[in-house]
Amino acid sequence: MSKLKIWMKRSVMSALFIGALLTTFHSISGVEARSIVQLHQSDAEQAGEDGNSKFDHTLKSVGVAFKFLKQAVSLEPKISASEAVAIEQPPTLEASIDWSQYQKKQVIATGYTAFYESTGKNPDHPSFGITYSGVKVKRDLYSTVAADLNVFPIGTILFVPGYGYGVVADKGGAIKGNKLDLYYETVDDVYNNWGKKTLDVYIVEMGDGTLTEEELKLLNENESMQVFRQQYIKSEKK
Repeated sequence: MSKLKIWMKRSVMSALFIGALLTTFHSISGVEARSIVQLHQSDAEQAGEDGNSKFDHTLKSVGVAFKFLKQAVSLEPKISASEAVAIEQPPTLEASIDWSQYQKKQVIATGYTAFYESTGKNPDHPSFGITYSGVKVKRDLYSTVAADLNVFPIGTILFVPGYGYGVVADKGGAIKGNKLDLYYETVDDVYNNWGKKTLDVYIVEMGDGTLTEEELKLLNENESMQVFRQQYIKSEKK
């Protein structure tokens, strides 16, 4: 009799354990307990027919529950290739803004650096890297570009597809008419990332002839634009 009581006690404790286990499993995975019960109902019935004790059946159920839980937890969520690309690739500026709202102008765009081959200045020159507007050259989400100031005054903000925003900060002897010189940090960047292109640029805002370091900093540190900024900064580091 004492053994029967012990078995019954163990059966009840095992049943309570299974109930708690399946409740936790359901809360995590969304799979209900009856899914497990139905899956192994035939095993339970067979166990009863063979005269196995309730304790044996309970232990078997516990083993099945653990096995099922282990298999379910080990399953990894699967997504399609297109969904993976969408997750990994944040939206681009080109795709995120309706550029048709801005006036566009066709230009010939080339690239330049602050070094001698573009400006005739070396790093030891006192005005090396300083644009006509007085701000330092910068490659960022909003980069400094050179233009014909009669076409695009200092401070004009342009969007150049494939380059990003360009803020007119400089001029050049060979930059006349509808031409732009886009700033890059190195000659390799110019050749590898740009070269020379004829394309439409969008006039976001016409300048008033002035540009300060603080204005350029505020443009680049606009909180809502940081996701796009990182894309342009990372592209230059590849």
